[in-house]
Amino acid sequence: MESIQARPSDGLSDQGAKHELEEGAAFTPRFDADGLIVCVAKAASDGQVLMLAYMNAEALRLTLETGVAHYWSRSRNCLWRKGDTSGQVQVVTEIRTDCDQDALLLTVEAGGDGGACHTGRRSCFYRKVALDGGAPTLVFE
Repeated sequence: MESIQARPSDGLSDQGAKHELEEGAAFTPRFDADGLIVCVAKAASDGQVLMLAYMNAEALRLTLETGVAHYWSRSRNCLWRKGDTSGQVQVVTEIRTDCDQDALLLTVEAGGDGGACHTGRRSCFYRKVALDGGAPTLVFE
């Protein structure tokens, strides 16, 4: 398998390069200045967004090679295979990239209890921001 290179996002001032990035068939993920690309994981069963994480080139390479989601932990500054400690291994069924290839969307089958959040919930997005005239508050769902 060809190595994934960490290419920083640039302004893409060259219209030909921009067109190829947006309309071409080459997978050329664009990593930020820290060598990371944002990645959203959603459940294959019902499409619920489970989590948001980051990948570096190595995490993306391992994900592509193994079919199991790997991420880069910004807080621990290390590579992390989802589920090694929680049992919530994420088997990847599909990977999509956005128009300018600086974000990824993984569709996954989550192992363990089918969740993704370290709090024990299925999704990391378990709170809604309520805007009812005053200061925004969080509502648990």
